Amino acid sequence: MNRPSRLASPVVELRQYTLKPGQRETLIALFDREFVETQEATGMTVIGQFRDLDRPDMFVWLRGFEDMEGRKDALSAFYGGPVWAAHRDAANSTMVDSDDVLLLKPAWPGAAFDLSDLQRPTAAGTETMSDRSRLPGFVEISIHHVQVGTEVGFAERFQAEAVPQLAANGARLLGAFISEHAENTFPRLPVRAGENVFIAITGFDDGNAHASHLAALAASPAWQAGRETMQTVSTKPAETLRLTPTARSLLR
Repeated sequence: MNRPSRLASPVVELRQYTLKPGQRETLIALFDREFVETQEATGMTVIGQFRDLDRPDMFVWLRGFEDMEGRKDALSAFYGGPVWAAHRDAANSTMVDSDDVLLLKPAWPGAAFDLSDLQRPTAAGTETMSDRSRLPGFVEISIHHVQVGTEVGFAERFQAEAVPQLAANGARLLGAFISEHAENTFPRLPVRAGENVFIAITGFDDGNAHASHLAALAASPAWQAGRETMQTVSTKPAETLRLTPTARSLLR
């Protein structure tokens, strides 16, 4: 049964792990088998796990919490518990860096993930390459680095101008977030505290639908004009993550 936290997570972590060459499938198999239900049992929500199509040694995932105090309690319970103790060496042995973490909150009311109608596939055997090619879903995460104090205005403009254009060109806005600047309540796991970002997460049926969407936006004068306007408050170029979900990702 879905817990209320799946309706919307007011606090979200976007985590990008750099892995040792050839170790991504090892970590995904371990993660999907051992770290999904066991994390959620502590009160957090494992929102999505992804392969980065452009970076073969990158594992990207999202998890959510009810609030910052709940985050502290959930992380303390999991990382101080028996499951992490049993599998941490195997997990850590796949990683080069796990500190690329953005702490986020919804960019406007209703911008958080709505996962209430989604069902996660049960744990199964190891995915084959053929299995992965048939998995549905394609997710894009765009990370906009903006000047301090401009994130709310950036989000409002994005909601008013960009969201309708995204929908008209085949994208599903899954969530939109800005930086959560509250003190890290679990300092054992670092976050990128100095960042000021707006993040949009969009979903597509598959990679072909995503490519068609990009072509439509490139041909849209309104989209290009809006993009140029939003870039005036950017501090560096936006990052785009092209992702495919693992077999047990709730978000896809």
